[in-house]
Amino acid sequence: MGHLRVTEDGLRLEGESEFLFPLTHLASYSQPRHVTVNARNSEGEVTGQVEVGPKMVEVQSQQFQINSNDGKPLFTVDEKEVVVGTDKLRVTGPEGALFEHSVETPLVRADPFQDLRLESPTRSLSMDGPRGVRIQAHAGKIKALSQMDILFHSSDGMLELDAETVCLPKLVQGTWGPSGSSQSLYEICVCPDGKLYLSVAGVGTTCQEHSHICL
Repeated sequence: MGHLRVTEDGLRLEGESEFLFPLTHLASYSQPRHVTVNARNSEGEVTGQVEVGPKMVEVQSQQFQINSNDGKPLFTVDEKEVVVGTDKLRVTGPEGALFEHSVETPLVRADPFQDLRLESPTRSLSMDGPRGVRIQAHAGKIKALSQMDILFHSSDGMLELDAETVCLPKLVQGTWGPSGSSQSLYEICVCPDGKLYLSVAGVGTTCQEHSHICL
């Protein structure tokens, strides 16, 4: 073993030492040098290492785990995944949580009385679900904002708007024609490219009278 001295604050150990039995408590101080604790198997091979330096603590092991006082795993890391075992993961940074690749979760929910925002400032935002994607607001409204197009596409089904009122306030409106109605009723017309516009309703369809809007 290295140089070992008994002081008023405990044990002072310099150099390299080996413990043959479990080390149940260690309070180490080293300035400016590093303190390294190695775990070895029966063949003398290092299976785990903890290195404490002036500015960083580095752990090398097959698995790193932090437990609560009652033994519940709170944080576990291995080569395949990172597991957070707490009931709630809170990220307090102003930029929120940043993910470079995909995120898989059964639920995304904001704190009570707080807005939930899913935002991609420079790229697209994609939500995929083999059995559907459900967005629900029990109180309040759902808002989708985009600098460019918002596309709703169903490859094998229909798009259903089920509400007491469906409002499209900025649709282009055709001019009054000879078949116009004084009851201010309008017909929704569809261009070949999918663009919608309003045409004053008549006895028959009036969409053809204002088809120039599609150009």
